[in-house]
Amino acid sequence: MAVIAHFSDVHIDDERSVLRTRAVVEYLEELPYDLDLVLVTGDIADHGAPAEYATARELLASRHPVLVCPGNHDDRAAFRSGLLGEAAASGPVDQVHRGDGFTVLACDSSVPGKPEGWLGDETLAWLEGELGRVPEGEPVLVAFHHPPVELHVPYVDEIRQFDAARLAELAGRHGQVAAFLAGHAHTAAATTFAGRPLLVAPGVVNTVRLPWERQGDAAHHVHLDQPPALAFHVLEADGRLTTHFRTVSTEG
Repeated sequence: MAVIAHFSDVHIDDERSVLRTRAVVEYLEELPYDLDLVLVTGDIADHGAPAEYATARELLASRHPVLVCPGNHDDRAAFRSGLLGEAAASGPVDQVHRGDGFTVLACDSSVPGKPEGWLGDETLAWLEGELGRVPEGEPVLVAFHHPPVELHVPYVDEIRQFDAARLAELAGRHGQVAAFLAGHAHTAAATTFAGRPLLVAPGVVNTVRLPWERQGDAAHHVHLDQPPALAFHVLEADGRLTTHFRTVSTEG
């Protein structure tokens, strides 16, 4: 059994975003349990600035293994150099984490200069290759920033991951894919994609308002007063996934 903490959309920019991100990481650091992975699914920086990644690198340092993928607010070159300590490059940032009896494949769904997402040919080829390297019977979680389905939140749906049929077809050839994990929506959500669970992590910096919630005006689309939150995914050896959601206090 593996336990994976999953949060998203920290949007490091100002003191507020730093405070909320630090609260989540400190909560995880204080757990009386060694997590198998901490997964952060994108929008690490708010403007893709080097200084934002320097702050994020310090904030996300953890005693637990950490895997971070980019989102639409991130800059690939700055993400690589400032957060991963790699040479700056403009290609997709696709990463693999091989745990004890499980694998997480983090795909770069960002499209430079655009808010919506998709998985390009290079990423899909990488994903296919990595899935082929996973030992038979070992469950795999596929992660990315943009959800590949509508969540019935218009503000989010219009900038979701598009052209997802290719991903669904690829997953259909690899039965070890247990679930998909995403961020981007700034709201916890659970649905399905390609016959598997799709779990969307809540946002750290804020929470999106759902269409049926009260809004002061058309632009009033986020809750700023809701606490940051995260998901815990419990992955069993047979691929069964259980998810718990937790809010985190920002009070000292």
